[in-house]
Amino acid sequence: MPSHEHEPQPQPRPGSAPPDARPSTVTVLGLGPMGRALAAAFLDAGLDVTVWNRTPGRDRELVERGATGADSAEAAVAASGLTVVCVVDYDAADAVLRRAPVADALKGRTVVNLCADTPGRARDTAVWAAEHGVRYLDGAIMTPTTTIGTPHAVFLHSGPRELYDEHRAVLDLLGGTHTHLGTDIGRAAAYDVALLDIFWTAMSGYAHALALAKAEGVSARELAPFAQGIGAILPPLFEELATDVDDGSFSGEGNPITSAVSTMAHVVSLSEAHGIDAAVMRAAEGQARRAIGRGHATDGFSRVTQIVAR
Repeated sequence: MPSHEHEPQPQPRPGSAPPDARPSTVTVLGLGPMGRALAAAFLDAGLDVTVWNRTPGRDRELVERGATGADSAEAAVAASGLTVVCVVDYDAADAVLRRAPVADALKGRTVVNLCADTPGRARDTAVWAAEHGVRYLDGAIMTPTTTIGTPHAVFLHSGPRELYDEHRAVLDLLGGTHTHLGTDIGRAAAYDVALLDIFWTAMSGYAHALALAKAEGVSARELAPFAQGIGAILPPLFEELATDVDDGSFSGEGNPITSAVSTMAHVVSLSEAHGIDAAVMRAAEGQARRAIGRGHATDGFSRVTQIVAR
């Protein structure tokens, strides 16, 4: 289990930090939907916000609300001691941050990188930052743009604890919960990728289920309430499987993996009868059958974690 360092602490709501408890300026690089939401939350909290985007024109609404639109990335980062980066991935971030004028302007300043990418890319960026005198925190946003600036936003952070504590008051202005996951700079990205794995396989499964239901004359709206019921049973199963995996018990009591394979086969059979691609379910069934073939027929589905790891 994570230590108390990783647990979310009570959060002030946006705008609640006293003016003398936090810097008054912040820069946001990247003005896609999420970047604009971050900048807007900072503006709502009363900060002086400088913004920049590679594609001109995306700052118009923010500038009308009081933000300063910088002519260049180097001018933007020079305007604040803290720069928040939110672009599509680390390739895009590197294309901005690692240019000599920007890197020079960032020396001695802090970058909080909220782009989505892999732990390895976060660690590589941290090495670059250290070599160029840039103070660096990595992070991930786990909720949609509509949650930013509200109690429902969820942010994960990793990197030097003292740097996180220094900028915590400003980060809190983005709303929701902020969790420091440890000093390993890649840890936030590791959580992010693992959680996205859950999200996108679930969304893929739901899209497939809607196609399968439609082929049998069941509308998506008719299925949706029952799909939500399936979603409601997952949280306790997540906890149960996590315990099985960490303890190495892989218990199949009440629902052995052989039972899971049987139901998966039904999905594959009906899908292919309707000409619906069943590749994802076939892959899941194949993983379960490999577990059975290796002598784990009485174990639970949690045993698959070992099978895929191999």
